[in-house]
Amino acid sequence: MLVSSVLGNSQRLDGGAMFGNAPRALWSRWLTPDEHSRIPLACRALLVEHAGKRLLFETGIGTFFPPTLRERYGVVESEPVLLASLAKLGLSDADIDAVVLSHLHFDHAGGVLSPYREDQPPSLLFPRARFVVGTRAFERAEHPHTRDRASFIPELPGLLRASGRLELVGSAGEGRALLGPGFDFVESDGHTPGLLLGIAAGSARRVLFATDLIPGSPWVHAPITMGYDRYAERLVDEKNELLARCVDDGTYLVFTHDPAVAAARVVRDDRGRFTVSEPLATFTRWDLDQEQPPGA
Repeated sequence: MLVSSVLGNSQRLDGGAMFGNAPRALWSRWLTPDEHSRIPLACRALLVEHAGKRLLFETGIGTFFPPTLRERYGVVESEPVLLASLAKLGLSDADIDAVVLSHLHFDHAGGVLSPYREDQPPSLLFPRARFVVGTRAFERAEHPHTRDRASFIPELPGLLRASGRLELVGSAGEGRALLGPGFDFVESDGHTPGLLLGIAAGSARRVLFATDLIPGSPWVHAPITMGYDRYAERLVDEKNELLARCVDDGTYLVFTHDPAVAAARVVRDDRGRFTVSEPLATFTRWDLDQEQPPGA
């Protein structure tokens, strides 16, 4: 089982929104803000190659926005970085067998859409792939709350349904076997209903794509949440439970938004607080059936 970190388009977003209840004096130690109080953020995907299949967990923000909205939401690059990153691995979007979308917020699912072209409606990339989404996450995208309506792409649910390749994963276990042996999901509600965290497990190592439950290494600190989280207290409880399991079984977390750390193990410090260890800036075709992490 081979896993690779795959960068998509990067963003700059308001640090106060990204760190919620944490004061600037604290979060600015982790990520340096610019003159507009925006911090650098990655939109990282995870590619898994296993048993002749290629699975992509998330697609980042992409370049579907028109220029005015691209500037508003701090999208740095004008060209689709995800497609260029796949090309460096010798792949195109047509080579992907399944795209797992943890939820349908635009900074995680926008990369499934074609780049913006004036007077042309968006269309789906990944022409062969099944699109795997949590049932409740999909329902939220179709019927968003006023508070998070702007986080969704109105056209996307209809495009996914019309593709005939949409697969929904239910909270009662439906769809858990969609990706085959070695894969599983953890479902979370603190950030948004039905958020899917994907797990890929080889014979020696496990990685968990932490998506917006733990978007980067600073958010491993249990009390730290985002202003975008639906239920902050529930998220902290979910995070504590998940991080404790990761400490026990040595699971590596893969971070979608951390600009410097693609993955890391979770440990407890001398005061019992969660922190990261063995950080990886990137990894390419890391074999989870081998004990050594990349570069060891």
